[in-house]
Amino acid sequence: MSSEKVKNDNEPDDSDDSCGDESASFTTNSTTSRSKSPASSTRSKRRGRRSHKSKPKSGAAYKYDTHVKENHGANIFGVSFNTLLGKDEPQVFATAGSNRCTVYECPRKGGLTLLHCYADPDPDEVFYTCAWSYDLKTSAPLLAAAGYRGVIRVIDIEQNEAVGNYIGHGQAINELKFHPHKLQLLLSGSKDHAIRLWNIQTHVCIAIFGGVEGHRDEVLSIDFNMRGDRIVSSGMDHSLKLWCLNTQEFQHKIELSQTFSQEKSTLPFPTITKHFPDFSTRDIHRNYVDCVQWFGNFVLSKSCENAIVCWKPGQLHQSFEQLKPSDSSCTIIAEFEYDECEIWFVRFGFNPWQKVIALGNQQGKVYVWEMDPSDPEGAHMTTLHNLRSVATVRQIAFSRDASVLVYVCDDATVWRWNRRHAAAI
Repeated sequence: MSSEKVKNDNEPDDSDDSCGDESASFTTNSTTSRSKSPASSTRSKRRGRRSHKSKPKSGAAYKYDTHVKENHGANIFGVSFNTLLGKDEPQVFATAGSNRCTVYECPRKGGLTLLHCYADPDPDEVFYTCAWSYDLKTSAPLLAAAGYRGVIRVIDIEQNEAVGNYIGHGQAINELKFHPHKLQLLLSGSKDHAIRLWNIQTHVCIAIFGGVEGHRDEVLSIDFNMRGDRIVSSGMDHSLKLWCLNTQEFQHKIELSQTFSQEKSTLPFPTITKHFPDFSTRDIHRNYVDCVQWFGNFVLSKSCENAIVCWKPGQLHQSFEQLKPSDSSCTIIAEFEYDECEIWFVRFGFNPWQKVIALGNQQGKVYVWEMDPSDPEGAHMTTLHNLRSVATVRQIAFSRDASVLVYVCDDATVWRWNRRHAAAI
């Protein structure tokens, strides 16, 4: 995750669609076998069933639309759609790269329209991640961004200025996520081994997750479940940890944070520190775990092992309430394999409403898996590739209805692909 600038090549001609979207589509059955370690130069022998690929389908699920290159010429690490907008409102997303956050609209007719560009006042900042919320009083869209400097900026997009600055992490911040329902609650995961929960309305740090049994190295990825009462985190220590927010103590702190005023109080906010996760395992991956997201009661996670793993804490029949903190057992449900992605900080995109996953690799290719609700171990896989896409794909994001897929790359490019009308998820 270098902050070094990438050499700015000549600007591509984005109107030329002559290279098309060279792609192939396969149907795969995911397996419960383990992927190879990036330390190995050859594919290790797998245990259990091998995945098999059927004959290619008639075409890819998505079609290339356009791409642009941001003029800072540096790596773009993060991309996020504003899924809080209504279905009749424009499709808007933001990218995070260099010291900038750039906001685009995806017009229905195609192309990309530049809306805003926020440049951090610190020229040495490098944003790694961004996430969307809105002002509870004015309904104005807000974009949170953070990265190398360890400072969280909450940006009023319409005013193009930071309305909140949050300092607490001792080192770089690798990921930000907003609570799915209480959009004033922001979660951050950092290189300082800790996770913090903030209230951006009252500007307080509600909780710190870490310490005795917390992560032993950088926290690389975090996510709220759909109910917002559990957090999953992953990091460089190869571990995945679950943290519960539905305790009486946490609920009290969250409620207290809603009305707390530093100006009226003589004491700082009583931040809670949680040293012990409710579940922890290192049995899923054998290297850095750089991306994790909830999928209902299941978890999707990836490392540098050429596979996204779908798994569940404990046994398949166990509920979360039945899990014991000392029990690290887990059940692997499915595994989605791909090729040529053995570096870290490459994050997949997941649309929980449409059940579609996408991940890019080091060669500029994108793998798309369409989940089959009737068969949790199976998924249709499509590969997307444009001849001009040759740099590492750092992150992928879907619009809420999954009609648009956007990804960002190390060569400062932003790519838009549209779902084919004939294909249905």
